[in-house]
Amino acid sequence: MSTTPESPMKVLVYSDDANTRAQIRLAVGRRPAADLPKVEFVEVATQPAVVERLDVGDIDVAIVDGETQPAGGLGVCRQAKDEVYDCPPFLALIARRDDGWLATWSRADAVASLPIDPMALANALAGLMRQRLENRLPAL
Repeated sequence: MSTTPESPMKVLVYSDDANTRAQIRLAVGRRPAADLPKVEFVEVATQPAVVERLDVGDIDVAIVDGETQPAGGLGVCRQAKDEVYDCPPFLALIARRDDGWLATWSRADAVASLPIDPMALANALAGLMRQRLENRLPAL
């Protein structure tokens, strides 16, 4: 499945907090940068839903909330990096600067802080979207 500038890129948003998911959508908007395709958000609130969605194979980038309960976004990221073929890049949201080491452990490709800074989040996502466009492997 190839993504062209005309077709939207699917961004998985994992958080148990509907307000956090809404803040992410508002911060990113329809497209995080002019040179990128539009974003189609896929929102999930549970770890099994993340696994199910990643198994479909159509997610381009994932944003995970490190504060999600009971399965935190950083643990979900680590699991995906271990188990998913051609795993999409992950953007981890952390609430405390001291959680940076956990984001490194999770193998997140980028980190942004909570509360959400719209410019920082959009810039981080744009970088990961560009990376995915350049590096996506062909479907098996």
